[in-house]
Amino acid sequence: MKAIGVIPARFGSTRFPGKPLALVRGKPLLQWAIEGAKASRSLNDLIVATDDERIAGLARACGVEAVLTDPALPTGTDRMRAALRSWNEKEYDVAVNIQGDEPLLEGRWLDALLAPFVGNPEIEMATLGRPLTVDALVSDQTAKIVVNARGEAIYFSRFPIPYSRIDAAGDLGLTKALKHVGLYAYQTSFLHRFCEAGPCGLEEGEGLEQLRALYLGARIKVVVIDGESWGVDTPADVLKIETIMDGRASVGEQESF
Repeated sequence: MKAIGVIPARFGSTRFPGKPLALVRGKPLLQWAIEGAKASRSLNDLIVATDDERIAGLARACGVEAVLTDPALPTGTDRMRAALRSWNEKEYDVAVNIQGDEPLLEGRWLDALLAPFVGNPEIEMATLGRPLTVDALVSDQTAKIVVNARGEAIYFSRFPIPYSRIDAAGDLGLTKALKHVGLYAYQTSFLHRFCEAGPCGLEEGEGLEQLRALYLGARIKVVVIDGESWGVDTPADVLKIETIMDGRASVGEQESF
């Protein structure tokens, strides 16, 4: 199996223009993501899909090829697909959408994400989850996953799921659901079907793109990891990430989650 990682990195973020170039502890945000992805032992190649030559230049300086894509593309997944279509995509069985704004990414997460595809061509997509906390369960900013007996997603929601008529305290959700960690791997053939289908009602209602895959009938393997990453959405998030990094470093731990 051959796998390629694609990091969509857009300059024109509404909340944080130029975000991939923003410095986090003296290093561009995108560089942190590239270095985390390079630590994977399962990726055969890694590229950056961007709408801006400055971001492309940074990628190349980090030793990664960059593909310029249309700024009008609506999502990172669409940018990923466009980059693959101009790349030699037929060489790859699986493509991974790697968030370019998550500087705490670890290569081992990508290895875990890709493992289900080995010898299992029926798996069309995979993502990651981790155990929930009470705060995450009740937060409408946190996506939750319920899985079946095969460890495949049944549903994703920002609401506390599954609902229990018996346990009003919500303990059922803590034991039967996972917190979603937003890394995605796709069979390349399914990625094209996913993008061509366009948004569905469930996806638009919840604001969760992965519901489109379930609507299309895809099998999404959910891999449980013991770490977590935080994204940078606004300039204020840079300080939060630096605080996490500094706290980890001060106790002699690796800068990872």
